[in-house]
Amino acid sequence: MKVAVCVKQIPDPESPTRYDPQTNTLVRGGELILDDSDSYGVEMALRLASQSDDGEVVLVSMAPDASTSGLRTALAMGAAEAVLVSDPELAGSDALGTARVLAAAIERTGARLVVAATESTDGYTGTVPVQVAELLGLPAVTFARHVEIDGDELRVERQTEGGYEDVSCPLPAVVTVTAGVVEVRYPTFKGIMSARSKPVEVLSLAELGVPSDLVGRNGGRQEVVAIEELPARQGGEMITESENASAEIVERLKAWKVL
Repeated sequence: MKVAVCVKQIPDPESPTRYDPQTNTLVRGGELILDDSDSYGVEMALRLASQSDDGEVVLVSMAPDASTSGLRTALAMGAAEAVLVSDPELAGSDALGTARVLAAAIERTGARLVVAATESTDGYTGTVPVQVAELLGLPAVTFARHVEIDGDELRVERQTEGGYEDVSCPLPAVVTVTAGVVEVRYPTFKGIMSARSKPVEVLSLAELGVPSDLVGRNGGRQEVVAIEELPARQGGEMITESENASAEIVERLKAWKVL
């Protein structure tokens, strides 16, 4: 069984964040790395694929400048191949535009299961995977903390605020996994060396067959109108020891509706 993983390549969070003052969007030039949240999706896909004799993992990504540095990390973990969509007309794509591109790329792979992170660490929309599922006409199961495949059925423990739900649906399907769902393996030296020769298919919009007016800034339905620095954190108020300290704490907790 072939498993596709949606993989996002992002600017290194350890580097200074840069924004384009004209578009208020994140500057994605330079070397990109594998989004940490996607590493859990890759690991889950590798474990599921290993359960069948013909199982393999294919990565699907969208990035500028045909960047593959983040993909090579996932390939070193054990993925077999990757499909990368890179085109200048994709700049400024919103969540739906991104989903259109990923869905079209996933269709090319013939995957029976699509795995994605719950949300990326640089966008935090959390909407792309379910939009991909809708575009592909597939069921979507989100916030998975445990995933199993039983024949043609996907079984998931879906994380909730109060615990988890047992959910099942037929394959093919889309599933999003939470951070920490599995322990992510480290790429071995052998894996890093073999990743250099694994195939990465780089496609333009025209080759993918997605109309340019549905993606990029012209096709976007969302617009970032401003970017502001977070206000500096203020020092907390201290309640010192006194005869009324305990009563004052209780009143504060009641006001915050903790009690």
